[in-house]
Parts: sequence; C-alpha cells; structure tokens
Amino acid sequence: MSTKHPMTVIAGPCVIEDEGLLTEVSQELKRQLSSLPVKLYFKASFDKANRTSIDGFRGPGMHEGLKLLARVREKTGLPLCTDFHTPEQARPVAEIVDFLQIPAFLCRQTDLIVAGAEAALKHGRRLNVKKGQFLAPWDAKNIVEKVRAVEERFYRNEPGKWTATTKPSNEWFCITERGSSFGYNALIVDMTSFQTIQKFGVPVIYDATHSIQTPGAAGGGKSTGGKRENLETLARAAFAAGADGLFMECHPRPKEAKSDGPNAFYLEHVGAFIKQLLAIRELTTSQPKLLTGDMLT
Repeated sequence: MSTKHPMTVIAGPCVIEDEGLLTEVSQELKRQLSSLPVKLYFKASFDKANRTSIDGFRGPGMHEGLKLLARVREKTGLPLCTDFHTPEQARPVAEIVDFLQIPAFLCRQTDLIVAGAEAALKHGRRLNVKKGQFLAPWDAKNIVEKVRAVEERFYRNEPGKWTATTKPSNEWFCITERGSSFGYNALIVDMTSFQTIQKFGVPVIYDATHSIQTPGAAGGGKSTGGKRENLETLARAAFAAGADGLFMECHPRPKEAKSDGPNAFYLEHVGAFIKQLLAIRELTTSQPKLLTGDMLT
C-alpha cells in the first residue's frame, strides 16, 4: 500500500432508485469529500441482477440507468462507477462510466472479465473485480492472471502506441475484498487477505457494506439483512491492515432504501468517517516494518 496516490473511494446508493436520489447523494458526497485527498467515484447500479427475491427492486436497466448516471457527471463533474453483468454490456458501460465493476458472484466468469478488461483498456477506464465470498484470498490470483493476459495481448496488438509513460499504471485494475462465507447467512473478513492479494501486484479495495451482509437473513428469507453496527470497526481494521481503497454504499434514508438498506452507511456521516480512515491509513504507512527478510521465514 502507498499513500503516494489519493485513496480511491467508491460511494453512492446501491441501486438507481430515481434521478432525485442520484442528485441528492452525488452532490452531498462531493460537498463532504471534495477537500479530502481521495479519488471519489460516484457509484449506483442500473440493475441489481442478483436480488434474493424475484420481487426485489432491480433498477431502471442499462439504457435508462446510463443516461441517469451521465446526468450525474454533467451536474457534479464526478467520475462514475457501476456494475455490468454480461460481456455485451462492457462496451456501452465503458463509453459512459469511469470505473467498470464486476459483481462478486460473477468474478470467475472468464468472458466477463475479458470483456471488461478490454473495454476498460480501450476507453482508458478502470476495472474493479469484486472477489466472491466463495473464494479464498489466494484464489484471486486467477482473476489477476486473466486480466493481465488481456492487458498483455492488448498492448501487443497496439505496437508503437504504448510506451512506459502512456501505459496505465497498475492502479487501473483493482480487486475488492468483501469477506468470505462463514457457515450460513454470515461473512467474515480475513484481515491478512489485503496483503495476500496485494502480492499479486494489484490494489485492494475494502467493501465496507457488503462485508456486513447477512445474505437471505431478512424479510422471511426474501431479502438480505445486515449488521451496520459492525461497519465502522471492520473498516478501521481493514485500513490498519493495509487496504488501498474503500467501497461503501450510502443513503440519506437507509430504512427507505430499495436495495441493501440494512448495510448502507448514513450519507450525513460519510465525510467524517473517511477522515478517520485517512488518519489510520497515514499512521499505518508511516510505521516501519519490523519483521523483514529471513525473519519472516
């Protein structure tokens, strides 16, 4: 982990509910975070394709959702992040958003990873792959290798176009940690996972809201619950453990949210909380490492 680059922060409501909510949240995030050393991406999903129940609210769909996200950029100037779910969606999403995101349940889909990496590289975007809770941290190596294979082929097919100064840094591609399955309806975050995944040469973002999910444990098994009371403790621990960035869904009225309300952080407190995490990040990176070399073997 390094503090040379501003901390990546991906924040916003879980799903696009309506344009009014997008405007409210994006403008408030910009107000709270514009003075902080972070790279803020406004996030909202145009389709929650993995809702627990068939009756769950999914969002407006890709066509309308991308139009609404584009209007957020017009109003606020904020870069955008959203999920895509099929290889065919990668190109149109990359034409609009700055950070393409592959949902955790799809992180092993090779065609999806290839399409996302190709679209991100072609359009100069970033790619975030959320590690599924069914994967061990060291299994993220296979995701990284798939993306690097695409990157290598992309540059090989563009002779003379890319130099050491024009190629994107390793910051363009991230893995997000959201915990691992721990029996039924529970996730647990292994704090050593950040260092494990970083050894593959990729920044690791901590997902503060999905890590506290209790999948299928609310509404009679028809929706996902959450333990919001654990969010602050786990996020602080993640940055002490070396996380490079933060993913955190937020909402001005979490009890009214149409998706993942039990996990959402209160919008009004986002800026204050990120200041805490920045302080932890700075303290952690300023400390000398005591065990090195053969002391670790």
